[in-house]
Amino acid sequence: MSAREIAERVADPELPMLTLADLGVLRDVAEAADGSVTVALTPTYSGCPAMAEMRADVVRSLHAAGYADVRVTTVLSPPWTSDWITGEGRRKLAEYGVAPPGEAPRGPVPLTLGGVRRAVPCPRCGSRDTEETSRFSSTACKALWRCRACSEPFEQVKEI
Repeated sequence: MSAREIAERVADPELPMLTLADLGVLRDVAEAADGSVTVALTPTYSGCPAMAEMRADVVRSLHAAGYADVRVTTVLSPPWTSDWITGEGRRKLAEYGVAPPGEAPRGPVPLTLGGVRRAVPCPRCGSRDTEETSRFSSTACKALWRCRACSEPFEQVKEI
């Protein structure tokens, strides 16, 4: 199995139903002629606490597959956007009961005080009759929502 195939299978530590490839944070995997491997990751946001665990998991997986010389670099430009989550990743999030993000805003984002946000469909029953209960969840990149139709709480990955 190639180094890329191995790295693509590493699970995200905060959203374990997704791989780093599904999440779109796996930017590149390069195998050199001398057998060394360099993996490039982009954090979902500046200061993402999961980066250290992502790096360690990638190194551990590649070492276990026989790659002795592994380096993981952090790539900050261009910055990660939730648009990089693959279609498969979005499907897995919804299947797991986490609402996938909508399309990230383009260009200037208007500042509103208590403005209207888009309806987030419930990943369990599909209803759009939902309400945000907390702007932050178990991680800064997720929010807590509740479905008024089926009364189920759920998380939503924010658009970034």
